[in-house]
Amino acid sequence: MGILNGNIPLNNLRLKDDELPTDTSIEQKRTEESVLEKFVPYAPNNIRKLPLDSILLDRETHIAYLKRGLNGLGRWGSSLDASKPWVAYWILHSLDLLECKIDASIISSSIETFKCWQLPTGGFGGGGDQLAHLATTYAAVNSLAIIGTKEAYEVINRESLYQFLTHMKQPDGSFTMHEGGEIDIRGSYCALSVAALTNLLTPELTENCVEFIRRAQTYEGGIGPYPGKEAHNGYTFCGLAAMEILDGMSELNMDSLMYWCSSRQMSLEGGFQGRTNKLVDGCYSFWGAGDFPIIRAELNRQTLNNTYDYLFDREALQEYILLCCQSKYGGLLDKPGKSPDYYHTCYCLSGLSTAQYSVQYHPLLNVAKGVRSLLWTIENEYIIVGDVNNLLAPTHPVHNITLRSARNIIRHFYRDELKDIEHLLPKDDEPDDE
Repeated sequence: MGILNGNIPLNNLRLKDDELPTDTSIEQKRTEESVLEKFVPYAPNNIRKLPLDSILLDRETHIAYLKRGLNGLGRWGSSLDASKPWVAYWILHSLDLLECKIDASIISSSIETFKCWQLPTGGFGGGGDQLAHLATTYAAVNSLAIIGTKEAYEVINRESLYQFLTHMKQPDGSFTMHEGGEIDIRGSYCALSVAALTNLLTPELTENCVEFIRRAQTYEGGIGPYPGKEAHNGYTFCGLAAMEILDGMSELNMDSLMYWCSSRQMSLEGGFQGRTNKLVDGCYSFWGAGDFPIIRAELNRQTLNNTYDYLFDREALQEYILLCCQSKYGGLLDKPGKSPDYYHTCYCLSGLSTAQYSVQYHPLLNVAKGVRSLLWTIENEYIIVGDVNNLLAPTHPVHNITLRSARNIIRHFYRDELKDIEHLLPKDDEPDDE
């Protein structure tokens, strides 16, 4: 599909309001104007239309931007003092998606740094001398998975990590983000993703989790941060990924979920918004598009066939990311007129990868819940907007690290469980000879 390879004039895709302007509609129209500036050279009715295959992902410029971040952020980075594992994850995952080899010196220094952020009582803090937090623990474990060496895996103290996770667990199936902290769906996802990767999923940890997430699905169909709160694409992805780990997707109202998630893709921009009546934002390229591989897996399980696609316009999303979210100085951004940052770079690239690949789930009976993350494979079906070299590495639809990184860490921590079933695990499709 796509927006730029069709026959519909772009102006016909703009917001149709009731001509009673509000702050929301005014900002929406401004955003559409900024997107149109980027789209017009490739517009369907432009007699001087540029070819879509000339659209390039500026890979080398983005890699240089990311590598600069590994060497320090400067004074502006002081606001991220409690988010150091996140910055590491955003940069390392982006480089991994771009298939950039990480220097041995960076690997060594990263391992030593993560050791300093791990607390004796379990989990990882946002930096030295900071409380353990589920979000930074998720970022730290994902980062160590991306580094992918035996030494990186061995940084993780599984015994104290499990104690931390169970200490955050609440009787209703939710998780508090840190000691005395807030409760929301992020905690469920971060805790369960970490536990799935490190072979720590137990009945004690997962008790009532499915029910808590089910109650957070709203009347709109999406999932909010907590039962009774507004649906939000970030929380929806967290809820769906957690449900997939728990094998609990069947507990959700799939019809309203599909409608809400598909309605978040913008008709002109092609990117996703986070909530109803909000603006497009590059970070939702993943939080929005990332819902659909999990939704498709559940639909296929329920209907016992593999006929469903991702139920969103994969080409339109790529057009938005490649034309509207790249900075000429490196890095990716929210929308035209904004500055790049590592957060948006990570999630724009993650969304781009999700839109390029078709990743399929293959049910296998009687496997440990964490091993379910090995049941995703790449189909030999790609959609690549622009130059063929825009293709990234495939990201895991549940953990949002590359499939390679997820498979390697799971095989490390589940080696005993996998001895008798390795031959049963699904394989990626063989590439075409063309």
